[in-house]
Amino acid sequence: MASVPVDDAEKGAANFVLSASAFNTDGPSTSTLNGKCEPAVATAGDAIPAIVVRPKSRTSRWIRFRLWFNTYRKFFTFVVTLNCIGILLAAIDKWHYPRQYTGAFVLGNLLVAVLMRNELFGRLLYLIVNTLFAKWPPLWFRMGCTSVLQHLGGIHSGCATSGFLWLVFRLVLIFIDHKNNHDAVLIMGVLTNLAVGISMVSAFPWVRNTHHNMFERHHRFVGWIGVACTWVFVVLGDSYDLDTHSWNPDGIRVLRQQDFWFCLGITIFIIIPWVTVREVEVDVEIPSSKVVILRFKRGMQQGLLARISRSSIMEYHAFGIISKGIKSKEHYLICGVQGDFTRSLVDNPPKTIWTRELKFAGVSNTSTLYKRGIRVCTGTGLGAALSTCLQSPNWYLIWIGSDQEKTFGPTISKLIYTNLGPERFTLWDSRERGGRPDLMKLISEVYKSWGAEVVFITSNWGGNKEMMEGCKTAGIPAFGTLWDF
Repeated sequence: MASVPVDDAEKGAANFVLSASAFNTDGPSTSTLNGKCEPAVATAGDAIPAIVVRPKSRTSRWIRFRLWFNTYRKFFTFVVTLNCIGILLAAIDKWHYPRQYTGAFVLGNLLVAVLMRNELFGRLLYLIVNTLFAKWPPLWFRMGCTSVLQHLGGIHSGCATSGFLWLVFRLVLIFIDHKNNHDAVLIMGVLTNLAVGISMVSAFPWVRNTHHNMFERHHRFVGWIGVACTWVFVVLGDSYDLDTHSWNPDGIRVLRQQDFWFCLGITIFIIIPWVTVREVEVDVEIPSSKVVILRFKRGMQQGLLARISRSSIMEYHAFGIISKGIKSKEHYLICGVQGDFTRSLVDNPPKTIWTRELKFAGVSNTSTLYKRGIRVCTGTGLGAALSTCLQSPNWYLIWIGSDQEKTFGPTISKLIYTNLGPERFTLWDSRERGGRPDLMKLISEVYKSWGAEVVFITSNWGGNKEMMEGCKTAGIPAFGTLWDF
């Protein structure tokens, strides 16, 4: 099964290949003794079990469709459909308001799109949900909250696409009535469409996942050019009087328009995260050729991710944060060596690195909503998972990898063994045991014995697909890694 190239801590790269078939072993596994979960940690005395290859059971089409048509796609479909209906009604002149105030629909959508990816706004949403709905509402409601927060990207993509469609509609109206519009307005309309269109296309998954640097340069810098063009387009459009065919230099006229304030909001929310960019000290630990451990000062709450870069504005990469809590003196990032950026950390270890002090929240941040849960991860996906288990005694860790102690070094091993009781984790060394476990058997046993309400999964594409399909089939509530479409 082909995997999707990623450079994202929430997607976690496994240190072994997830094949189409599931491996089952007869060696040590998670067992239930007197109601307690015993960790499946292979010791030197354990015999390496033989691998038994089981034929892969085919998941029903209905379950695969439900996993594919997730909340992200539901949000995207709803937002785009609603806006397309509005554009259609405006195009056939059945709805007059958007023909007169098209700019408000363009920028209103783009403002919401920017908000959905803004760290401050996102942290505020997570804080409100985690504060108001922790543990007491019905499980279906809490799961709905997690699903909505995890898939806010669907609203982001839907509103960005809709804003671009309204922008095209606005340009068409200007072309139709070009005799009454100034050439400057028409030119800026074309330039704004091009900039927004390029920024949107660069965010397509096949571009973002396989050409990360290209995505970042075009989505960010061409997007900024698009914002600048939008400002000029708005000011020119609002300053030109179509009745007298003359410019109205009165700024009050511009201030009274909706699109001016929408554009101001977009600009402010784009600037906010960049105000928090700082160059900070970092200690680099290289336990193996596959992994780099970065240590920073100050503790963090669980479920956050950090964006780091060798430059103040170029090539930011996201990694899950490992910390024992906000009172801790340090936090860590696990970086899998798989791209130019992470290789540079090995070849030329930095003493300082650029980061945004305002961290953004991941799906693990909603773990406080649940009474008990399981955090499953493979390989470097531990970076997005470990903090949840370190900071809450109600979460159980399942970590599947290859020769973890040697690959990830003593720092990570110490964090696990000194902070998690032996009844709270299962470490599966696929190299020592000759293969990976029967994933669903392992998850199902821990789910029942631990009394968990939910399972959070961080793995590569193949592992995530297999575990999510298995959990859905078994009726186990689960949230997996999200790949925006």
